[in-house]
Amino acid sequence: MSYARLVRFTCKPGDVAPAKAIADDLAPVIRQQPGADKVVVFGDSDGEGGLFVLWCCEDHANAAAAVIGPQLEQHLAGHLTAPRQARLFPVLSS
Repeated sequence: MSYARLVRFTCKPGDVAPAKAIADDLAPVIRQQPGADKVVVFGDSDGEGGLFVLWCCEDHANAAAAVIGPQLEQHLAGHLTAPRQARLFPVLSS
């Protein structure tokens, strides 16, 4: 069974720097993690952004979270206006 991790974050309006840095710096690192099938980074000028990663299995998703989580926190440090939200979902259909 595959899994999808969805991470959402909110920054100040107009602050697209974290999403851009995650897309440029962190997305390639995520793509290199075992089991990563798809990486999508999104964000808008309202400061809303996030990350969607499709994983081949729960074990790979959880192992990568231990590696990627601290790097993600560094990219978001000082930018968040609310705590980030992260969830792992089983994929029902793709």
